[in-house]
Amino acid sequence: MKKMKKFLLIFLSIVSLFSCASDDTENNNPNLPSIGFTYQINLDLPEYNSLKFPGNEQVINIQGVGINGVVVYNVDNTLYTAFEISDPNIPLSDCSVLTINGIEATSDCDNDNVYNIITGQQTQGTGGFPLLAYQVRRDGNTITVSN
Repeated sequence: MKKMKKFLLIFLSIVSLFSCASDDTENNNPNLPSIGFTYQINLDLPEYNSLKFPGNEQVINIQGVGINGVVVYNVDNTLYTAFEISDPNIPLSDCSVLTINGIEATSDCDNDNVYNIITGQQTQGTGGFPLLAYQVRRDGNTITVSN
């Protein structure tokens, strides 16, 4: 009986080990490569003044920040979102950079793809992938965006 309990305990341990999901967010989108970066936004600088106020966004087009750039949106001064500005439902190309207009990101690739930059969800068009989300943290007057 002891051997059976020991076997059952080992079996359940192995099953639970392999059934655990990872907490890491992975980019499983074949159209967007995985990259690593960290970028700090100083809200005291004039170029980022708009991010001090809820309902405003800022596009960061700096080499090495995202694939084609990042859009950061201030939801309520404590919650910010940050998304890649490459259309996640088409392969990277000259036209795959999304155009930001208010809370919408629209594709310039002769398709109807439109995304919400607050939620990252596609609101129009074809595909199946949402915008690639990046991590955002605010400490005082510094916003850190990373992947």
